[in-house]
Amino acid sequence: MELVTGTVRLAVPPRSATVMVKNLHVSCDPYMRNRMSEHNDAAYIEQFVPGEVLDIFGVCKVVASGHPDFKAGDLVWGMTGCEEYSLIAHPESLFKINHPQLPLSYYTGVLGMPGVTAYAGFFDVSKPKKGDYVFVSAASGAVGQLVGQLAKITGCYVVGSAGSDEKVNLLKTKFGFDDAFNYKKEHDLNAVLSTGHRHLL
Repeated sequence: MELVTGTVRLAVPPRSATVMVKNLHVSCDPYMRNRMSEHNDAAYIEQFVPGEVLDIFGVCKVVASGHPDFKAGDLVWGMTGCEEYSLIAHPESLFKINHPQLPLSYYTGVLGMPGVTAYAGFFDVSKPKKGDYVFVSAASGAVGQLVGQLAKITGCYVVGSAGSDEKVNLLKTKFGFDDAFNYKKEHDLNAVLSTGHRHLL
């Protein structure tokens, strides 16, 4: 990668629906590693193109707008560029920040990351309640550990799986999971989840 200095015009093309933003915070997420590899394991997303600006999740302030849903001064989060200013061609992917009193950097993580947003949808659909059992795979990851904690706050019994004993210990001692196991040491996942108090299937 290289840092390039250039000049940008802080305006949008006439009669366009694009949005010019100033990037305030950007995230550095694990999926980006796959996008930098010739052997991209993440089939759902394309590789980065050498020579192009990295597209990345970020928190931005609208500088100029040709889109009716956004105006100068709005705070937004969504896909942007790893640069000081970005011209967003498809601003439909941006989301307005309605609670600017919270630290804006949170919108690159717990308040904005797509995985957590998807899990929030899961909570809306499944409506877990106190006493329910919840199993979280990849529970020590950025999304999984938050989902487990949200389920605990709801009053659920939460079990997580992770890929090492160290991560399992972290789930039980720091993130408050009721139980956790190392999936690499288990040969029958169904049996693990249905043994004893793990009535999760």
